[in-house]
Amino acid sequence: MSYKEYKSINFYDISTQVQKYWDDKNIFKKTISSRNQDSKNFIFYEGPPSANGEPGIHHVMSRTVKDVFCRYKTLKGFKVVR
Repeated sequence: MSYKEYKSINFYDISTQVQKYWDDKNIFKKTISSRNQDSKNFIFYEGPPSANGEPGIHHVMSRTVKDVFCRYKTLKGFKVVR
């Protein structure tokens, strides 16, 4: 697989291309359907994003942590249903 070299970076265009690729190939669904029956489940519980007041940077940080852990566990072969 070769990677496209960008002379000037337009992050919006890049993210649109990546999202289209993921949608066309059903990548996200495959991370769940490709697991067999013996795969262990990984569940990450979280509360409402702004239960204790107005949203702040700590909510962004907690969402990032959740995303990173779920992605890591998916790469390690766990079945992570989101």
